Amino acid sequence: MPGRVEGKVAFITGAARGQGRSHAVRLAQEGADIIAVDHCADIDTVGYPMATAEDLAETARQVEKFGGRVVAREADVRDTGSLRAAVDEGVAELGRLDIVCANAGILSNGPSHELSEQTWEQMIDINLSGVWRTCTVAIPHLIAGGRGGSIVLTSSVAGLRSYSGVSHYVAAKHGVVGLMKTLAQELAEHSIRVNTVNPTQVDTDMIQNESMYRLFCPDVENPTREDFGEASGATILLPIPWVESIDVSNAVLFLASDEARYITGVALPVDAGALVI
Repeated sequence: MPGRVEGKVAFITGAARGQGRSHAVRLAQEGADIIAVDHCADIDTVGYPMATAEDLAETARQVEKFGGRVVAREADVRDTGSLRAAVDEGVAELGRLDIVCANAGILSNGPSHELSEQTWEQMIDINLSGVWRTCTVAIPHLIAGGRGGSIVLTSSVAGLRSYSGVSHYVAAKHGVVGLMKTLAQELAEHSIRVNTVNPTQVDTDMIQNESMYRLFCPDVENPTREDFGEASGATILLPIPWVESIDVSNAVLFLASDEARYITGVALPVDAGALVI
């Protein structure tokens, strides 16, 4: 029985670990080949380590384990040239492009009036402008292929509501939803669908770090993962502390597949009810 994205090629940013790796592996399990990119270097306004070249290589190994071909490249979503080179090389080697997952992102926190200009600018440059750059270099390949396609942008529940202490993140993720809606209008004539996934907290390095623990547990002197889990769970309707990467990947797979062939312009929460609390 063929996979749900058999024979297709997906371009995924932030693919070295976390949600990006999960998306790459899940799509490979269902028959896709993967162009996987990641910056693989730390960012000075972010309080947790970024992925490494070794992480990206592990993603490639996991994709290949499921029979997928993979082109893995280090590329920064702040640099259009490196992104374009990665996707061009990937399409040249794998022969086509059908799916785009603009997943790369960062998280930092602080009161709005205390954020430095650098912190604000890096957030917008990566989490919003980086999504736009990813689409910019990929869309010509989708159009040239003449087969339509699916673009899935990673937003957040913070793209649909506000949260204190992360105004720059909220602004960027709201922007991603707006970009998605406009791209859906612009690309419909080419049968290219554009949607967002909007997760709540996802159990990755982005949230499992001291900075987030302190944001959620300001009254605890040395908050632990367990303290954070209790506080995080209070923001989610279902009795869980967070969702897993695979939960988001399954939504990405659905939106990328022909099962969602008439779904476009939609912000799809993967939030365990967070938006109705």
